[in-house]
Amino acid sequence: MAVVTDTAAPTDTGGRNGSPQSRRGRPRGLPLLLNAVSVLLGIAIWWILAASGLTIPSPVAVVQRAKDLLADGTLEQDILVSLGRVLAGFVLGTAVAIPVGFLMGWYGAVRSLVEPWVQFFRTIPPLAIIPLAIVLMGIDETPKIFVIFLAAFLSCVISTFQGVVNVDRTLINAARVLGTRDLGIFARVVVPASTPFILVGMRVGLGSSWATLVAAELIAAQQGLGYRMQNAQLYYDLPTIFVGLISIGILGLLMDRVLLLAERRLTRWQERR
Repeated sequence: MAVVTDTAAPTDTGGRNGSPQSRRGRPRGLPLLLNAVSVLLGIAIWWILAASGLTIPSPVAVVQRAKDLLADGTLEQDILVSLGRVLAGFVLGTAVAIPVGFLMGWYGAVRSLVEPWVQFFRTIPPLAIIPLAIVLMGIDETPKIFVIFLAAFLSCVISTFQGVVNVDRTLINAARVLGTRDLGIFARVVVPASTPFILVGMRVGLGSSWATLVAAELIAAQQGLGYRMQNAQLYYDLPTIFVGLISIGILGLLMDRVLLLAERRLTRWQERR
């Protein structure tokens, strides 16, 4: 009886948890193939819309404009400038949001003090903060990075906070029964259990950072993808606007994939579909 039970249990558990054996029927290259089909389908629809007379540039016109901007170094410089602003604001926002979210979730007093302000600023769009940022911080890089920082912080802090408050109390109580102190519980139970929430918050914060970029570059910018798009709007230069949009989308997608890879590596214990 004991031998039969020990032999059957791992097989059943492995099947439910998505072991390699249960994934044999799933082609490994299928997701990439579907991604490629989706991209080609999107380009085809874009091409059809442009050919139908809709006032948008064709893919060929946008590619040609991108080549021109790359040839004189404009697009490369704009990408580097905007990427630097987004990375600075996102990294700073995440670095502040994670400890604040942990404190809010772990200590009720901190939650009561901080949460009203977090919810208050979440309802204010970045465009509304720009005038105040200019008055308080000037027109250099500081207000641009601050607006992006705020967007990343507000997205990530809520997710981190939810991760902490959703930790199974049974795990915490079991650790206390075993004699683990608060610091050990925090490091061995709360942090691992909250990691999926933190990484999701980082992905949302990254999207918010890129979405805020164009608004941030309203602040007396002379370079950047957002600045280039706003400048092109004055001359009704639709190909340049499309180049900026596509550049932001591609950069955001690549950075999101990096975070998604980190999420999969850090949360291997989590059951996935």
